[in-house]
Amino acid sequence: MKISPGEAVIAVLHTPREKLFGILDEISAAGISLRAIELSYFDDWIRSIAEGEQYLPMSDYFIPMWRVERVARDEGSEGAPSLAELFEKRIGKNLGEF
Repeated sequence: MKISPGEAVIAVLHTPREKLFGILDEISAAGISLRAIELSYFDDWIRSIAEGEQYLPMSDYFIPMWRVERVARDEGSEGAPSLAELFEKRIGKNLGEF
């Protein structure tokens, strides 16, 4: 199944190694465009939003394809919700609306 624009994804990059969580804008031969945060910041990010504290907003990224190691749809499994589902549960808004 194809990953489509507007879906929540996790992008794993190399040189330097990074992991991003966000909403996919586009995938092309040149690279990927997404609005995202560093995956390591996710827990602090939703906690700050939920408590009304200041937080870093999602940023717009274009990553050239040579840096992309993997792009995966953010999917939950039985007993383990996706990151987008965790966001919606804690914040009360859909990630795409935020």
